Amino acid sequence: MKTVFFDIDTQIDFLFPAGALYVPGSERLLPVISRLNRYAATHGIPVVSTTCAHAEDDAEFREWPPHCVYGTVGQQKPAATLLEKRSGIPNRSTEFGINGAEQIILEKQQLDLFSNPNIRALLDILEADRYVVYGVVTEYCVGLAAMGLLATGKPVTLITDAIETLKPEASARTLHEFTAHGGVLSTVHDVLHL
Repeated sequence: MKTVFFDIDTQIDFLFPAGALYVPGSERLLPVISRLNRYAATHGIPVVSTTCAHAEDDAEFREWPPHCVYGTVGQQKPAATLLEKRSGIPNRSTEFGINGAEQIILEKQQLDLFSNPNIRALLDILEADRYVVYGVVTEYCVGLAAMGLLATGKPVTLITDAIETLKPEASARTLHEFTAHGGVLSTVHDVLHL
């Protein structure tokens, strides 16, 4: 069974207290995300790492404070979450290659990773039998990723101790909706010891 890991928006602006849109408590995820990504690399599991890549005047900034502006330090992924062999896919229709990449950095300008016009082609190339999702924020980008991947008809596992939330009640609703649609909740330990 071919698995693909989805590492959602683990970027400096979200994970660090000095970040432009810090998610309280998310810095605790750094060693967990690093462990998951490195496990994937050593087991031949592709990692798709989504990253917000906003323009300075992005429409999203009418709702959220400016964050993850393309080319800034805050937009980058922490070094601990990066794998050696990487490939990038911009948020515009383009030809792309992922040959030999352990980690695919998928840029997006909206909350939903399915807003990147290349995502369907990427999923076709990856030919996954199942998806494993983790990152930030549970009730926004993580939830949209998990539900979007479930809509492909493949099994999706969400790692509950590798996600963080802004609003616990909204997170609980997201997890309930996810499981009601057939998603599976798991832990880092269980995923890494299948």
